[in-house]
Amino acid sequence: MGIGERLKQTNGAKRSDLRSILSTPKEASGPSAATSQDAEIRLVDPTAALRVRTSEALFERLGQRLFDPNLSEQQLQSHVVQELDDLLESELGQLSSEERHELVQSIAADILGLGPIEQYMADPEVTEVMVNGVDSIFVERAGRLYLTDSRFVAVEHLRRVIERIVTAVGRRIDESSPMVDARLPDGSRVNAVIPPLSVDGPMLTIRKFSDHVFTAEKLAEMGTLNEQSVEFIDACVRGKRNILISGGTGTGKTTMLNVVSSFIPGDERIVTIEDAVELKLRQRHVIRLESRPANIEGRGAVPIRDLVRNSLRMRPDRIVVGEVRGGEALDMMQAMNTGHEGSLSTLHANSPRDAISRLETMVLMAGMDLPIRAIREQVASAIDLIVQLSRMRDGSRRVVEISEVTGMEGDTITLSTIYKFDYDAGMDEDGNFCGELQPTGLRPMFSDELGYMGVELPASLMEAGFSMASVGR
Repeated sequence: MGIGERLKQTNGAKRSDLRSILSTPKEASGPSAATSQDAEIRLVDPTAALRVRTSEALFERLGQRLFDPNLSEQQLQSHVVQELDDLLESELGQLSSEERHELVQSIAADILGLGPIEQYMADPEVTEVMVNGVDSIFVERAGRLYLTDSRFVAVEHLRRVIERIVTAVGRRIDESSPMVDARLPDGSRVNAVIPPLSVDGPMLTIRKFSDHVFTAEKLAEMGTLNEQSVEFIDACVRGKRNILISGGTGTGKTTMLNVVSSFIPGDERIVTIEDAVELKLRQRHVIRLESRPANIEGRGAVPIRDLVRNSLRMRPDRIVVGEVRGGEALDMMQAMNTGHEGSLSTLHANSPRDAISRLETMVLMAGMDLPIRAIREQVASAIDLIVQLSRMRDGSRRVVEISEVTGMEGDTITLSTIYKFDYDAGMDEDGNFCGELQPTGLRPMFSDELGYMGVELPASLMEAGFSMASVGR
């Protein structure tokens, strides 16, 4: 009798091949997978009942030892495998030792790892994993969402995966604290929400951390920028312009900040400040600071704002803030206005004009009772350039606008668009945008200041028909 028949007797299994039983179903393919009604029908794992039953018994036996920080991964793996082998001996005693070992290793991987999402975390093409309950797992590939056929065997299984993730980084999640932000050891961002806040069960979102360092050349190849705009931004960074990178969620702001930061000369002292370390600067003189959340008792938090203020005492030539979300915007702009030119940051906004408005709002969040005109004067004086990113309908991330902050007229901050994405170029037969950034013909007002810094801004960068040869490269 084969393993499939024996599992059928034990668990009502309908397949006869152990490898097909243990394999995780492949994700649905095609852009329409996320919206197809047929995609809601998924393959049912015939070992689900066995996995749930075995997992429950294992947790009852091992209890908190599964989360004991004093146990190494090897020790924990050894405990789990031994207990699983004992548990399955009674249920599947008729299996050969090789078959039982394969099943034990599969269940152990589910319990000790990330279960059905483990394969997507290991897939370099997947940039985000979204778990909307037990049987709804989406992934993002190349900017598009796809519904997969993978699923968790039970709510408890998903809860335990979430608990393993947050416990490993010293956080907790329970009914009294049902929402948590955390970071995996590789830098991936994790957000988890459980009932009663999430009505339809536990929700888990993981934005994967890419170990691939993007370069300006790579972004130009992908169409995010073009050579002309790369040369322009390079000149602005070397000329110590304060640059703000703006965009919506998932538009590639951190990737762009990494690339823009690479233009900073290697002989300058750089301090980076982030919620979770993601920047990979290649310069030698870099000091990396990371904020710290409160501990379980609610104490010990070190916010971005404290790090920005502390960085001013570290003699930085440049300050790079991963993202401004609140009152730290005021401290950052004061730093930009007091001898730390050429600093960089990102924020969430849909346009350069919205970015200015958000900065004003965040300054007010600092708790300072400042008149709005004084805030706008600070913004107009501190920010030189805004690089606007957008995630397009075709899934690509593009720089759609580069604007200069030119000053104030009355009580209004004025902007001048230097580059604009050419939407009129239309789309190709595959549904991809054909356009790219085009100069508007306007020369930035800080051109002379770049000259004083020894940085040439060729007129060809402001004209159509640009080529690398036109700037002598």
